[in-house]
Amino acid sequence: MTDVLIEAEGLVRRFGGITAVNGVSFAVRRGEVVGFLGPNGAGKTTTMRLLAGFLAPSAGTARIAGHDVQADGVRARAALGYLPEGAPAYGEMSVEGFLRFCARVRGRGDVAAAMAMAQLDGVARRPIETLSKGFRRRVGLAAALLHDPDALILDEPTDGLDPNQKHEVRALIRAMAPRKAILVSTHILEEVGAVCTRAIIIAGGQLRADATPAELTAGGHGLEAVFRALTLGEAA
Repeated sequence: MTDVLIEAEGLVRRFGGITAVNGVSFAVRRGEVVGFLGPNGAGKTTTMRLLAGFLAPSAGTARIAGHDVQADGVRARAALGYLPEGAPAYGEMSVEGFLRFCARVRGRGDVAAAMAMAQLDGVARRPIETLSKGFRRRVGLAAALLHDPDALILDEPTDGLDPNQKHEVRALIRAMAPRKAILVSTHILEEVGAVCTRAIIIAGGQLRADATPAELTAGGHGLEAVFRALTLGEAA
């Protein structure tokens, strides 16, 4: 069983004449929580969609648990839990009904366990369209966790959550980390220090840094200053 569970190798994605992702390579091993940082339009979400198989790369390879996402998509997706941007769901369905539907589509899944982890028991029978943004985000998180995947790709998992909910989701990520490889896109720099063992910074579709938070700030500058220097070309 491979320890490298999320892998990007020379990923390129072009949209017409625009190169959104340009030669991105990195790997996430079991036990790692890797923060994926970058300004708006940097290529974060596109890279995550390539890794999840929602987009085909123009060049390069994405692998989940050793399986090529394009050539062996069924096995790759079986090993992956993906929380996409916006956490799409069928709004007229109840929370529990939607998660049971997702479990049937996957062929497996522990709905009760996923709802408990995402703390959704109190809204189980409510239509998703009546929930706040934060609760809808937690429904998406529960859907990603349903089948207890080895790899997780979470695009802004705490977006729309109140401070207590953010604390709970970060605690959940830390609790899951020893058993999984987790890639977390975030624009909240404090989240990197709170949950991440490594940070990858991307700008203009290219990797600018891949290091531990301590290594990034070893020069005595805060993570925000380092982030600005790497993505905006400012002196740190």
